Amino acid sequence: MESLALKLFSRRPSADILLMHRLLDPYPLALAASLVLALGGFSDLHAQTQAAAATGAARQVAVTEPEQFTLANGMTLIVKPDRRAPTAALMLWVRVGSMDEVDGTTGVAHVLEHMLFKGTPTLKPGEFSKRIAALGGRDNAFTSRDATAYHQQIPSSRLEEVMQLDADRIAHSQWSDDEFRRELEVVKEERRLRVEDAPRAQLYEAANAVMFTSAPYRRPIIGWMSDLESLTSDDARDFYKRWYQPANLALVVAGDVDVAKVRQLAETYYGRIPAGGALPARKPRAEPEQSGLRRVEHKAPASQAYVSLMFKVPQLQAAALLAAPGGASASGPSRDALALTVLAAVLDGYTGARLDRALTQGPARLADSAGASNGLYGRGPQVFVLDGVPADGQTAEQLATALREQVAQVAREGVSEAELNRVKTQWVASETYKLDAVFSQARELGSHWVRGFPLDASRRLVAHLRTVTSAEVQHVAAHYFGADQLTMATLVPQPRDPQAKPRTAQTSLRH
Repeated sequence: MESLALKLFSRRPSADILLMHRLLDPYPLALAASLVLALGGFSDLHAQTQAAAATGAARQVAVTEPEQFTLANGMTLIVKPDRRAPTAALMLWVRVGSMDEVDGTTGVAHVLEHMLFKGTPTLKPGEFSKRIAALGGRDNAFTSRDATAYHQQIPSSRLEEVMQLDADRIAHSQWSDDEFRRELEVVKEERRLRVEDAPRAQLYEAANAVMFTSAPYRRPIIGWMSDLESLTSDDARDFYKRWYQPANLALVVAGDVDVAKVRQLAETYYGRIPAGGALPARKPRAEPEQSGLRRVEHKAPASQAYVSLMFKVPQLQAAALLAAPGGASASGPSRDALALTVLAAVLDGYTGARLDRALTQGPARLADSAGASNGLYGRGPQVFVLDGVPADGQTAEQLATALREQVAQVAREGVSEAELNRVKTQWVASETYKLDAVFSQARELGSHWVRGFPLDASRRLVAHLRTVTSAEVQHVAAHYFGADQLTMATLVPQPRDPQAKPRTAQTSLRH
């Protein structure tokens, strides 16, 4: 705790009580005050902090369970009170992402996210963010394969003003064709910086396009450059009209709020948005079974090689979370998805885990780095990834063989109960501590809604993970890592051009 506190205050930010809340969240306000005073900093905030600490001591520390409602127009509202600090996080989730695009307009979901900061009939371009900042808050947005989300972190006393602004932005966004063309150049520059100038990003983009045949995850979130070049303002407007309807929206509010008050405000500002027509039909695009090894090699200027082994694996379904943990029905693909998540933690869940010990340590080490991760859930198919950077004198092929051998060893010998208990304990701890911040609570609740999970999905997930056995981990290690399920992507480093100048952003890449 002390070392973290010292790190938090090393920059000695300005005398702004709201900024202090942001730095100290997730700690209770009274504890935050004691940390500040113990460190002898923020002398100009001393009086304010003492008053805040007195208020914080009187607050109810316990976090209330979330509640979910449906507004009159079909929009979902989720509220999670947490009164440890006078802050709130507001997130507007849209159940639409890059997976809902069609060929020829890839990237439109992300471009549209940018355009929702370009004004309404009552707000000029960029004015939304300026108003949020003036209220003591901060805002941003993100687009993923599965969803788009807009978020603000604010003083809870400003919630109504922010909800009014956000509802206006979601319901009445508008932009000129000229504004669209300018913002499209920002997105294209973002693609150049984050993909075309990043060898590993290029590799993964190519690998996804090869790994998935029909699943929409094969397309990049930011879009293909050729599609961005031809994207029109009307493409974005059509996407907005189709998907940004109340039945496809969820508002999540977490923090120092009253449930009844938030519900009343949501009906007042979001509930007046017209319900709209039927949402477009989401047709299934099941991924065909892979029946052979797929390889991708990408040559790019880089100092080191890199290899990624991607195996298609099952994902966790909502129905499995509702079943009793470890009960008679605890089997099948969803159960395997849980065991694969535990396997990833056994391999790479902590400092000194199996991959670290076996591949990156000692004079005969094979790798500078090695990792494992499992895609547990999502709206599309999921992947288990083994990856790493070969050490000097080692090849990507040698490292790939060594990575697979570590999984094969688990398949042959299993894992000890002590090892299993260690990774379970760490998982439970990480799931618990990440919810200390109200933004994390809002983000998790919104993610659950997008995937059709219950509000208490995190608690249910932890309960299920606790029941995963060594035999189940051994089973998935033996079952899902054959060559027929593998896509192997290798970055082949090329000499850098000594005359090439590094690219720098010409415009803001904030969103």
